[in-house]
Amino acid sequence: MGKFEKIEDLIVWQKARELAKKIYALTNKGKLSKDFALKDQIRRSSVSVASNIAEGFGRGGNKEFIQFLYMSKGSLYELRTQLYIALDLEYITQAEFSPLNAMIDETGKLINGLINYLQRSEFRGSKFKNRELKNQELRTTNQNA
Repeated sequence: MGKFEKIEDLIVWQKARELAKKIYALTNKGKLSKDFALKDQIRRSSVSVASNIAEGFGRGGNKEFIQFLYMSKGSLYELRTQLYIALDLEYITQAEFSPLNAMIDETGKLINGLINYLQRSEFRGSKFKNRELKNQELRTTNQNA
């Protein structure tokens, strides 16, 4: 995870937060605000996108991070489906749906890009950093002995 030291550095996490904020604004008005079950589910899936990115990052290893990024991606698809249902029920308009759907696409592409980056990275994650440094020191010591 070499190029980002804290969760706030990740553009994908920033976009996921922005998406959740827009979802909360949308679900506070109109017919959707009165369908408590759907409103709650939409909110939870939107929050889950950013939360899974953060949890994976916090695990400190690329393998776990990738796993949580896939969960985040799953939450995006869940959110998209819920927004389609809200559209089908005429709780939201096409004009409200379209920009959110575009944000979902953008966030999904960013998640895919981060997954690809992590899969190609030789750095296994921050929790392995000290272990890798110690192994490297041992190899150097053994070579010099």
